[in-house]
Amino acid sequence: MTILLSEADVKSVITMPLALEAVEDSFKRLADGTAQVHSRARLHVPGKSYLHYMAAADATSGYMGLKIYTSAKEGLRFLILLFHAESGELLAEIEADYVGQMRTGAASGLATRLLARAEAKTVGIIGTGLQARTQLEAISLARKIESVRAFSRDPQRREQFAADMTSKLGIPVTAVTSAEQAVREMDIVVTSTTSTNPVVEGRWLKPGVHINAIGANFPQKHELDAEAIRRCDLIVADSREQSKIESGDLIQMYGDDKRRWMNVVEFAEIVSGKTPGRTGNEQITLFKSNGIATEDVVTAGRIYEIAKERGMGKPIALWEKTARSAEARAV
Repeated sequence: MTILLSEADVKSVITMPLALEAVEDSFKRLADGTAQVHSRARLHVPGKSYLHYMAAADATSGYMGLKIYTSAKEGLRFLILLFHAESGELLAEIEADYVGQMRTGAASGLATRLLARAEAKTVGIIGTGLQARTQLEAISLARKIESVRAFSRDPQRREQFAADMTSKLGIPVTAVTSAEQAVREMDIVVTSTTSTNPVVEGRWLKPGVHINAIGANFPQKHELDAEAIRRCDLIVADSREQSKIESGDLIQMYGDDKRRWMNVVEFAEIVSGKTPGRTGNEQITLFKSNGIATEDVVTAGRIYEIAKERGMGKPIALWEKTARSAEARAV
C-alpha cells in the first residue's frame, strides 16, 4: 500500500544528523557504483511555470525514485515518488519542500567537514531564505562556529534571520549591510541566492576560505564572479555532468572546454576518499551544490522507513487488483 507523507510528517521525522548521514551515504554509493543518478531536466511553458524532474536509484537500500516539482510566480511545489527498486511498487508520495532544504543543507555541511580548514570558525552567508537556515544548521555541526555574518537585500528579512538563527543555534549571527561585509575575512562563505549577477567578488576572498555555492542552478545565473572562480584551488561539484547543464558560475567560465571541466572534482570522489580534498591551509576551496536526485532518494528512503515504523502516513489505494467475478473465475 502506498502512503502519503505530508510536510508535517516529514518535519516530525527528519533531523539534520539524519540528513547528514543519508547524504553522505548517497555520495559513497555513487562512488562505489551502487547508485545511479539522472540530471535534472526542465520543461518550461513560455510565460508560465516550469516543471522540473530528476531521478535516481540506490541498489544498496533498494529504493529508486523521482523528485518532481513546479515553480511559478505563486511558489514551488515539491513531490518525491519513492519506489521499491525490485518490485517497482510505489511505496510513498512524499511532500518534499523540507526534504530539499535539509538535504541541501546537509550536502554543504558534509562539504564543510571535508573541505574547510579544521580551525574554521566564522561564516559569511549571502541570502537569508529557507535554504540559508539549513545551511547554517548543518555547517554548525561540521565546525565549531563562533560567529556568523548574514546579508540579503531586504533589511527586515536579514535582521529577522539573524535573530532567529542566533536563537536556534546559540551562535551570534549578525545582519550586515553589504555582501562584501559578509564575505571579507570569513573562514566559510555560503551563497544561497537566485541572483543572475555575481554576489561575491574574488577580491573579497581571503586565503584558505571554503565556499559553499548553492544557488545559480540555471545557466544564465551566477553568484561568483570570474575572479572568484579563478582564485579557487579546488572546485568540487555534486555532479560534474549536471553542472555542465545548469551551473552558471562554471558554465560562464568553462563553456564547452572539456579539458577544463575535467578539473572539476566529483564530490563522491572526495566523500569516498578516492580523491584528496584540501591539501593546504592557504587553498581556496569551492563546493558547487546543484542538488542531485541521489540525495533526495536516499534521504526519502530513511524518512519512509521511520514513518512506517511509527505507523505514519495516509494510505493511498493505487493500482489495486480488481477481484474477478465468480463467473469469471469459473471460466
